[in-house]
Amino acid sequence: MSKSKKPIARIALYALMITYALSILVPLVIMISTSFKTNAEIFNNPFGLPESLNFDAYTTLFVISNYGRYFMNSIGVTIISLTVAVTVSALASYAISKYQFKYSRALYVFFVVGLIVPIKLGTIDIMITMLNLKLFDTLWALIIVYIAMAIPLSVFILYDYIKMIPDELSSAARIDGCSEQGIFARIIVPLVKPGLAAAGIISFIPNWNEFWFPLVLIKSRDQFTIPLATGQLFGQFDTKLNLVFAVLSLASIPVIIIYLLLSNYFVKGLSAGAVKG
Repeated sequence: MSKSKKPIARIALYALMITYALSILVPLVIMISTSFKTNAEIFNNPFGLPESLNFDAYTTLFVISNYGRYFMNSIGVTIISLTVAVTVSALASYAISKYQFKYSRALYVFFVVGLIVPIKLGTIDIMITMLNLKLFDTLWALIIVYIAMAIPLSVFILYDYIKMIPDELSSAARIDGCSEQGIFARIIVPLVKPGLAAAGIISFIPNWNEFWFPLVLIKSRDQFTIPLATGQLFGQFDTKLNLVFAVLSLASIPVIIIYLLLSNYFVKGLSAGAVKG
């Protein structure tokens, strides 16, 4: 590329980046500002800033309604399911990628198939299983389902990432007397932190926003998660839009925090294959 074309390409790149950033920030600002409006103001001035900060929606959510409990339900279910799923996926990926046994390849394909076959196809069987285990209408039913949802994608991400770690590191550790558990904890885990972060973030968002299985498996209001509780705000004849936008604003906070905390690892995890490959 000639020198005269470089500034044009750079300007085009910056313009594209600014446009992309605005496409994310503008809806976010509109969502948050709308949560501070009354229902009448939302219809009269849907995209403008609120005339005054109205905290009625947030007061209704946490003082009159039970949304504090719903948030804790969603946070607990998501954290437990992701912790178990990422841990199991890391162990499974390590075993499949570093140990050659008869069905290692078939086991990897089994996990990958979980990405192709939608879990919702098994909704009836899942419901029957939870009824038989006496877990229906409990948060443990959601935790089990979310673990099953997160494992295939996590294994898919971590398998190649762990496979790229040189076998010489493990061999040297074995010579020094390190156990297999020690190799995994002291060598593999520190090296795959970016991959673990990428798997965690990618699995966190669908689990946090999941609506179908809470709708099917949860009946008691005190067991509701945020997506299910938010769905109850949409009435047949009347919808409190300020409540809906307040819930959406609050529900976006954990996603933003998780991404900000793990963004550095997330970018490294996604780019590692391209850089090392």
